[in-house]
Amino acid sequence: MEKRMNYGWHLFALNLIACLIAPSDQASAPCALREYKTGLVCVCNATYCDYLDDPTPNEEYLFTVVSSTKSGLRFETTNGLFNLYKKYYILDYDQRLDGTMQASTRSVQIEVDREKRLQNITGFGGSFTGSVSYILDKLPQELQDHLYKSFYSSSGIGFNLMRTPIGGCDFDLEAWAYNELPENDTALSNFTKLDPREEKRIEQIKRLKLVSNVENLRIKAAAWSSPPWMKTNNAWTGLGRLKKEYYRTWADYHLRWLELWEDSGLPIWAISTGNEPLNGVAFMKLVKFMSLGWTPNQQAVWLSENLGPIIRTKYKDMLIFGNDDQRYTYAFWFKQMKASRSDSLDYLGGLAVHWYWDEIFKPKFIEVARKEMPDRILISSESCIGDKPWQKAAPVLGSWERGEKYARAFLQDLQNDFNGWIDWNIVLDEEGGPNYVKNFVDAPVIANMTNGIEVYKQPIFYAMGHFSKFIPEGSVRIAAERTNVNVDTVAFLRPDSSVALVIFNSGYASVDVHITDSYRGSILFLIPPKSIHTVLYK
Repeated sequence: MEKRMNYGWHLFALNLIACLIAPSDQASAPCALREYKTGLVCVCNATYCDYLDDPTPNEEYLFTVVSSTKSGLRFETTNGLFNLYKKYYILDYDQRLDGTMQASTRSVQIEVDREKRLQNITGFGGSFTGSVSYILDKLPQELQDHLYKSFYSSSGIGFNLMRTPIGGCDFDLEAWAYNELPENDTALSNFTKLDPREEKRIEQIKRLKLVSNVENLRIKAAAWSSPPWMKTNNAWTGLGRLKKEYYRTWADYHLRWLELWEDSGLPIWAISTGNEPLNGVAFMKLVKFMSLGWTPNQQAVWLSENLGPIIRTKYKDMLIFGNDDQRYTYAFWFKQMKASRSDSLDYLGGLAVHWYWDEIFKPKFIEVARKEMPDRILISSESCIGDKPWQKAAPVLGSWERGEKYARAFLQDLQNDFNGWIDWNIVLDEEGGPNYVKNFVDAPVIANMTNGIEVYKQPIFYAMGHFSKFIPEGSVRIAAERTNVNVDTVAFLRPDSSVALVIFNSGYASVDVHITDSYRGSILFLIPPKSIHTVLYK
């Protein structure tokens, strides 16, 4: 399956650097490329992984372009001058080798307007599931640290958000919850300490914080299912809802979990009202993993009378996210909740959306809820590829096409007032698991569990990084109008008053890019086909 690339002397030099320079000696380090039949990955092992220090130029007359391409660039940096009317070429490897440049057949003008300001950014992140914890525990500590830093350090892709399950989820070795026994135990007498699996997860997250120096890590949690005895069908999955006599118990369960995590030294930023509530109501024949069904009316009652008041007794500032399900639910979910319990929405500080059917259901479904609750934080809280019948339900090593899907989705969400994005598992094995119901999918990093000594950063990782690394918490979206629909873009004013502009060329032709900023002037350069770029300037 694997074959080595033949890019000439420059790739040989790059790989030589990868072997000789330890990451502890420098933060910036180039990608160690490897080619598979399906594309290019960056290889990390215990002694080497690629990083990039903040490339934002210090001088006002300079700009920096960070580029990733299908042909092999990964966070390649190029510097240029404002108002110098020549092209600064962003080249792929083949063009570098023969010294030629493919003539552009398209052009785009992008006007950046700093005065028109839109939504604030809460951040970006990934999920730390039981499967992630299991994989990390099998890898050398040095390689674990590389993964932590690759995602959460400033020289990685700068994540600051994290999602984790309350108890078990589908990405685990088995279905599980706290207090499975004794049954009918409303006092939760067997839920007095954390499960060893979660103690391990907490230990790993603390290590992540230590080695990555992540600032303000915000952890969001969600429960997939209660213990079966609380449910109408007494099973992990299928048509099963919470029995009314356990509404209070299920709220107490959440509070107990929050207290135990806080006592362990990892306070939680936010919880949701549950993961994909329609799975246990409308899709019980399709979903094989643990789930808890809710209708919006039932969830409104539970939130209004139980979860909301109980959480607020101790955690007055904790965010509660509503829905945590697909876009199409937004057209009716919150309206029905409000109709059932008018005060239920008052407990919600955020709205969480899963991306799995976004190519079919457009942002207008979100707008319905957004109009009623314009002040809530809106984030995409779960995303991965491989879940559809027409997609390969496994990692595709080096798939640029899957990276492009992420780029399109990030752009669409950010252009429609989303405040952040949390991806699904940060790392999975070669199968796309482990997963106890074989619900395999892709991930931004794939661990080689056969040799146990290396991991592969996918194009998905870099596609996300073009946003998360350069658009930190506290950034504000500003207007960026373009003249070519084949080139997409979004712009942000960052907390340090610098600008980050992401440009995505999904076409098969090079494009002349002309950026104008009323504060700084003009930038001209050419971008290659199938490429993502982040432009940075003061």
